[in-house]
Amino acid sequence: MKALKLTVLALFVSAFSFAQKVEDKPQTAKMQVNLPSTTSAAKWEKDTHDFGDLEKGKPVSYEFSFVNTSKETILITNVKPACGCTATNYTKTPIKPGEKGVVEATYNAAAPGAFNKTVTVTTSEANAAPKILFIKGNVKTEDSQQKSVLLK
Repeated sequence: MKALKLTVLALFVSAFSFAQKVEDKPQTAKMQVNLPSTTSAAKWEKDTHDFGDLEKGKPVSYEFSFVNTSKETILITNVKPACGCTATNYTKTPIKPGEKGVVEATYNAAAPGAFNKTVTVTTSEANAAPKILFIKGNVKTEDSQQKSVLLK
């Protein structure tokens, strides 16, 4: 019995001796992360275009434009459509302050139904978030196209 009491006492003492101590640690400096800002020196005329109803098999294009409102030259560094059904073309030369740049999005209206697609534009602006442009519309089925011809 005495051995059991000594064993329990030894376990109790060793548990306390190995317990972690709470120490007052000096606060470390917080790490500052520079996330892209939402402001941009590129002033876009509009960021969404609705093509409305389209005929199947006829690609359509829209040209988004912007003006460089900064004091620095801007370069479009990347234009990425969300899928393979959208092709892009854009201003590849540097855009000086006050000048206009464009991003053209061409949608291949091959599949019937409504569509909502994005095009992400990245520029050389420091700390500027990429600009997301939107195109949408509805590609009519061949049946609806034939009905509209019969009604005319």
